[in-house]
Amino acid sequence: SYNKLWKLLIDKHLKRKDLMTKTNLTSSTMAKLGKDKPVSMEVLARICEALDCNIGDIVDVVKDH
Repeated sequence: SYNKLWKLLIDKHLKRKDLMTKTNLTSSTMAKLGKDKPVSMEVLARICEALDCNIGDIVDVVKDH
């Protein structure tokens, strides 16, 4: 789940479009994030770099029931 990412963006007063610009993400990657679909570690690393955070600050592992 990327709920932590969305909360972090709010806390930093950033919009999804700002994140796309800072990290060079495509709209399809942003769509995957929005739907809690898997994205590459490289994408997550770029987000962490841009937001100056760790991967645990933006991603939660949610078990399927």
